[in-house]
Amino acid sequence: MKTYVIERNIPGAGSMSAEELSGAAGASCAALAKLAPRVQWNHSYVAGDKTFCVYLAENEDVIREHAQLSGFPADTITEIKTVIDPTTAG
Repeated sequence: MKTYVIERNIPGAGSMSAEELSGAAGASCAALAKLAPRVQWNHSYVAGDKTFCVYLAENEDVIREHAQLSGFPADTITEIKTVIDPTTAG
């Protein structure tokens, strides 16, 4: 599986309540269950009017399928080739 970051433009995402975020996560999980094991959600960052979601997936097509099933946009899908962090320097 490949690692992807999905940028989703969702107006007001950063001001959603815990209950609203829980509902969004539930909708995403329901769609993921239909697509398993071809795609997995790792985590998401919520900021302003966007979310940045980290997924493991076979390919971009299954991420687009998830977007259609869940009702959340997948405005930009970027495959992650490698990860670096402070230990990379050492």
